Amino acid sequence: MGTSTVTGGGPNPSPRKNGFPPEIIDIIGPALQLGGLAGMSGVIIGGFAGVVVSNTPMLFALASGVQWFTLGSTFWTARGCLLSSWDGGKITPREKVSVSAFSGGIAGTMGGFLRGRKNIVPGAIIFTAIGGIGQYVYNAMDARKTLAAENASVGQEKYSWMNSKWSPVKQLSDAEYGDMMREKLLRVNAEIALIDESIEALQSEKREMPGSTPRPNGTNDSR
Repeated sequence: MGTSTVTGGGPNPSPRKNGFPPEIIDIIGPALQLGGLAGMSGVIIGGFAGVVVSNTPMLFALASGVQWFTLGSTFWTARGCLLSSWDGGKITPREKVSVSAFSGGIAGTMGGFLRGRKNIVPGAIIFTAIGGIGQYVYNAMDARKTLAAENASVGQEKYSWMNSKWSPVKQLSDAEYGDMMREKLLRVNAEIALIDESIEALQSEKREMPGSTPRPNGTNDSR
């Protein structure tokens, strides 16, 4: 039996899941999850509101769930497509705000269309603002979390009580501690040198005293 070989030197195509590229699955999957959560919230809230404002609360809750599912899934799908198509996946926080605002506008347009054409423009405006403001708040919280993580990685937070000007002690790094110990060692060596000079001066004075005779071992005898 012969063996078959695969010709062609090009890169292998990306594996597909259920006939769809993995990039599409990575966008559609989370979008459906978010849409499901939004739809469930819409059903619950619509159920309570339907009891008050509608004679058919079940239909009102179902319509609310469909609307919120459309909003959530459309927003996340549009946002995922825009982020995946960005240049090299590199995007600044400010650009993320623009992307989320634009995606919110698309979701608001779809949600407004379900409620009637007269709600398309108000829905687009409202959800554009919600998407942009929400992304801005998330960026600010993420930046604070990143800063806290960087401070913790140093070993001690930047505003530790030990670094306060009112603290009687101060935390030192390894380099600062090494410099302090070398400075103390130099001071000790300088003091030892002064002591040696003082001893040498006393011995010289003793040798120069009248009546002193040097001993065989090099010391003076003043008897």
